[in-house]
Parts: sequence; structure tokens; C-alpha cells
Amino acid sequence: MRRIVHRDRDESTRKITRRALFMGGAMSAVVAVLGARLRYMQVDEADQYRTLAEENRISIRLIPPNRGQIFDRNGRLIAGNEQNYRVTITREDAGDVPEILHRLQRVIPLTDAELARTAEEVRKRSAFVSVVVADRISWDEMSRVAVNAPSLPGVTPEVGLSRIYPLDTDFAHIVGYVGPVSERDLAAQKNPDPLLQIPQFQIGKIGVETWMEDELRGQAGSKRIEVNAVGRVMRELDRVEGQPGADLHLTIDAEVQNFAQARLGGESASVVAIDVNTGDILAAASAPSFDPNLFVRGISYTDYAKLTENDHRPLSNKAVQGTYPPGSTFKIITALAALEAGVIDSESTVYCPGYYEIGGRRFHCWSRWGHGHMNLDGAMGKSCDVYFYDVSQRVGIDKIAEMGRRMGLGQRHDLPMSAIAEGVMPDKDWKRRSYDQEWRIGDTINASIGQGYVLASPLQLALMTARLASGRAVTPRLVKSIGGVEDTPPEPPMMDVNPALLRMVRHGMYTVSNKLGMTGYNSRIVDPAMTMAGKSGTSQVRNISAAERARGVIGNDDLPWNRRDHALFVGFAPYDAPKVAVACVVEHGGGGSTVAAPIVRDLLLRILTGKMPPLAAYPESQRARIQTALSEMSLRDFSALASATGVQGRA
Repeated sequence: MRRIVHRDRDESTRKITRRALFMGGAMSAVVAVLGARLRYMQVDEADQYRTLAEENRISIRLIPPNRGQIFDRNGRLIAGNEQNYRVTITREDAGDVPEILHRLQRVIPLTDAELARTAEEVRKRSAFVSVVVADRISWDEMSRVAVNAPSLPGVTPEVGLSRIYPLDTDFAHIVGYVGPVSERDLAAQKNPDPLLQIPQFQIGKIGVETWMEDELRGQAGSKRIEVNAVGRVMRELDRVEGQPGADLHLTIDAEVQNFAQARLGGESASVVAIDVNTGDILAAASAPSFDPNLFVRGISYTDYAKLTENDHRPLSNKAVQGTYPPGSTFKIITALAALEAGVIDSESTVYCPGYYEIGGRRFHCWSRWGHGHMNLDGAMGKSCDVYFYDVSQRVGIDKIAEMGRRMGLGQRHDLPMSAIAEGVMPDKDWKRRSYDQEWRIGDTINASIGQGYVLASPLQLALMTARLASGRAVTPRLVKSIGGVEDTPPEPPMMDVNPALLRMVRHGMYTVSNKLGMTGYNSRIVDPAMTMAGKSGTSQVRNISAAERARGVIGNDDLPWNRRDHALFVGFAPYDAPKVAVACVVEHGGGGSTVAAPIVRDLLLRILTGKMPPLAAYPESQRARIQTALSEMSLRDFSALASATGVQGRA
């Protein structure tokens, strides 16, 4: 019995020993593997893990560069950067955020809505991320926050740069404005600049600010900071400043632009002035305008609604976006095409009985009683529709359209402005493509006087006038220099039009403005050194029925504003040595010779003299009235503006 017990005990001992040996071997193997792994990580891969540890401790962050500034052709600041005082709060330092915000409200003016917005933003962000409580505060408010810092833990007053437009409404449509980067902005770029990921970073939204964004933005700097395990900044180790954006000089003259904007007054209108020899745009005003600073600072719903609900469309840049039937200003094109085709010369006459009849249909002249026998000068001066109806049938729409395109119509001109319109310069192929219809005789008649399908922008009409005046194929230019480097274009080539034909049409425009009884005579310039040549236009926005025509066409003054005709005028001066061309469109303004022509005359005089238009250049009978009107214009005091602004500007 004892032998059996010993045998069982020995067997149990052997089993325990085997298990112990197995477990010990397994543990030894694990230790060996761990040791090998530790050796690999600590010895063989030591450099790599040391680098990773360093990178985990050191963070590299971008420093936004100073945005390039924008100046006019003479170095006046249009868009600059100003010091911006703001207050931020950090949750981990503040502790009880609602309590600290209420304390801050007693130091600087903050609404309850602003406090609620800030509290919600703080809740969304990490505890160590700063959130802006108030932006663009005054220096006094900044000082009060600093003085009360001991009772405002987590609240920090900061100084930065923000965009400002000191000439606000004058350049709103040209320069545009900047705003925070949106998801849409990021989605529109294949490889977005890392700068765009910086909170509250601003980029151009419209106008020059967006089309010249790459030049204006500059290149980011960087700083190395030490962070702890949760990503909180401990200290800054070093920094490399970025490259500021390039400064731009535009071709616009700020004082001329201000005059043009003020001259348009309360009209829904636009005016463009171009140097006929270089294509430089000297002014491009659109009225009414808006203050772009509102968008930079965050426009309110109320202010935005006022802009969008205004029937004069202040947000629209009518100078380049607006397209209108050019009316009788287009007769310049019809005349040139007919002269080039050889179907008329300057002395060819057409009889105007007050209508033109073809295919059993009558097309009426604006003068119910007709003009009698008209040659080119007379037809231009009286703006006889029948004359151009007749010659258009002889030359045909295709040649008229081809001439229009040569003169700059029906094309989108490459300028750094938003939504530049192409307009419409129709021909037979165009109508087939657009409407799947054949061109008709009536289409040519309507087009010959700038009605029907023809559409043009004030920019295009100014360019047409500049090419006619100089005989050169000038192209419009808005940017004069980038980063101090002059953008000098080659001399424009001569137009592919016989100069003698251009002279004939120019003489017709001279007749318009300088011969008694012609449409533009009341808006003439009497100073022989600055004589203006021009062409008026009145484009209909409604159909006139036969019944209305029989009982008498309703005058514009008796119609609602939005049913009145558009008023247009194009002109250049001086007649003998052209320097400047101007085109003006006044929406629903009525007659071009009475509404738009005086605006063109005033702007030409302002540009040619370099000062307020001299009274001696006006007809004597008009001087008292014009003196009063000019004195009542709301113009800027540029000398006072230069000393008053705190903008960081450099020319």
C-alpha cells in the first residue's frame, strides 16, 4: 500500500517538473523576444524614434503674411491693412467661461447674443484653443481689457492686421473685398494653400481682390513651438517671417473715379473712361455702390437685405457686368460696316419720311415726321433711324457683326474683375445656334440701330469709342504694376479699318455734338482745345404698340421708372487729338442726349484738365446752373483723407 502511495507521489512530481520546465521555457522565449525587440528599438532604430519623439514635442505652425496693398495709378491707397484690436478667451485658463464673459461685458460693450455665440464657440473648441470674443475694438476698449486682466483670467487682448478700404464706395465694384475662407473656397481648389486652413484667414471674394489673390496673398512664414502631450503651446522656439504679398498699382485715377461716382449721383448708372492710346481704364464707376468694409467686418442681415432688395442693384458692377441694347450708339458700327462694304460714302443720301417699309411692315423712325434727305453726317447728327435701316439692308448683318467684333463688342475682355459680360454681337450663325431659327430682315433692321438681339456693356462701348478715336486696336488694361514692376504692354497695332473711314465716322460724331440742332449740341464743350465728339443713344425696354404710336408715344416721364428707356452716350476728346473715350449708361434714364451726354462731358473735362471742370468750357447760358450742380457734388477731400487714415500704406 505504501509502495503505491510513493509511486503516485513520484508521478505527480514528474508532471509538475515537466510543466515548470515548459512554462519556464515559454517565459524565457518571451523574454528573449522582448529583449531582441527592445534592442532593435533602442539601438538599431534609436535615431528614427528620437526624431519621432522630437517631432511630437515640436510643432511647426504657419504665420500668415501681410496682404499686398492696392494703389491707384498715382499711389493713392485703395486697399490697405490696418491694426486690428481684438479680444480672445481660452477655456482652460478662464475656468468658468460664462462668469468671465459676464465680467468682460462690464468692461467693453457686448450684447447677450454675442456672449451666447462666444460661449457656444468655446464649447465646440478644445480647451486650449482661443476663441475671438470681440473684433475691431477701439484702443480705449483694448486698454480697459488690459487694465482689468487680473479679474479676467483666460481673456487676452491681441493686435493684428485687417483689410480696410479707405475709399470704400468708390472702388467697391473694382477692387471688391476679402472674407473668411469658406468650405466652398476650399472645394474649388485642387491643392489648396495650407494658409487657407488657418482659422479666420481671409481671401479675396470678388473683384481685383479675388482675381489677383495669388499675387496679393504672399507666402506664409513659420514658427516652431514646443507643445505638451495634449497639444498645448508651451513656448516658441524660433520663427521665420513670411513674404508679404505684392503691391498692385491700378490704372484707375482715384480722384477721377471719385468724381465719376459722385457725378452719377442717385442714378442706377455706370460710366467708363479709357485712355484711347494705351487702353488704360481711368475710371469705371457703377452706381449706386456699397461699402466693402461691411463685408470684411461681417455684414449684418439688415445691411445685406438693404443691398439685395434695392431695385437699383448696388451689388452689381454695371460697368462690366451690365449689358444693354446700345441703341443709337451702335450706329457707329453700322456706318463703318456700310462704308467699308462700299455701299455708301459720306455723301450718299437716304430719304426719311418717318418710317421704313419692307415686306409689308413699317419700321418707324424716332421722329414721327421724318428727317427728309440724310447723308452720313446728318444721319449721325439727327440720329435718323431710317438712314441706318436702309444701309443695313445693303450691307447685311454678317458684315455689321464682323465690324462690331473688330471694335470690341461681343467679347469678354480679360480684366481682373468679377463677372465680366461678353455681350451679344448677333449674326445669322448666332441665331441658328441660339434659337434654331433663321435670321430675318426685321432682325437686321433692329440690330442696325442697336436694338433687337444686340447687347453691350459700358466697358465695351468705351472700348469701341477708344478704337474709333485712336484708330488703334487698344485693349482695356486695369493693372499698371505688380510688386513695383511696371506691366508695360506693347504699343497697340493700328485697326484693320481704313483710317479714312474712321475719320468719316468721327466727323459724324463731331456733328452730333457741335452743330446746332443736332442731338448732342446742348452738351457740347465750347473750349476748342477740348472739343468733344460723341453719339447719343436711347434704348427701349418696352414694346410700343401701333395703337400707342397712333395716339402718341407715352413720354418717359409719364412711365414707371423701370419701364423708361435707357439713356446712353459715348464720346471722346479732344476731337483733333483724341486722348480719352467715355461711355455712360443710365438705366431707365430716358433720353441719352439729355441725361447721359452731360455726364460724359463733365468726366471728359475732369480728366483733360486734371481738376474740377472749368466753367469756361461750358456754353455761357448753362454756366450758372452747372456751377451750382458742381458745387453740390459730394466729393472727397483727398488731402484730409491721407492724414486722417491709420492705414499702413506705401506707394
